[in-house]
Amino acid sequence: MMISTHYCLTMARYNAWQNKQLKACFEKLDKAELERDRGGFFGSIFATANHLLWGDSIWMSRLTDRPRPPGGIDDSPRMTRSREDWEIGRFQLDGDILLWAEHLRAIDLAGELRWYSGAVGADMVRPVSLCVAHMFNHQIHHRGQIHAMLTAAGLKAPTSDLVFMSQEGPWL
Repeated sequence: MMISTHYCLTMARYNAWQNKQLKACFEKLDKAELERDRGGFFGSIFATANHLLWGDSIWMSRLTDRPRPPGGIDDSPRMTRSREDWEIGRFQLDGDILLWAEHLRAIDLAGELRWYSGAVGADMVRPVSLCVAHMFNHQIHHRGQIHAMLTAAGLKAPTSDLVFMSQEGPWL
């Protein structure tokens, strides 16, 4: 097995910690600045944050009984319409990811995950552990893009180094 339950819990805590810091940064920008095209893969800070919310939602729907998010990957940059709606959705999802990780057993990371991928238009079968590692990697990848766009917007981007995350929380 390529990952452990401890890794998943650490990464779930890291995800919540990072998103809490992003929320504080987003509050410093007005709607126009959040939605301004900054040349990111999804254009704006807000569209990228929405895509990440959608991506986490789709992976959690595959790994748990959480409902599948509406739309597909092309709709993901518009998952929420306002910063406030994003904050609510992000807080709820981060809580769900933390609870999932806290109750995860090694056996839950074994075996294969099967799903239909709209992104590639095919049925997929991959090791569960690889899919979970991908979910956390996907978060880090897009938060890195947001970090760069926040810096370009003149803000002090949040600390993203995992080694500086408090071991005591609070995560949310």
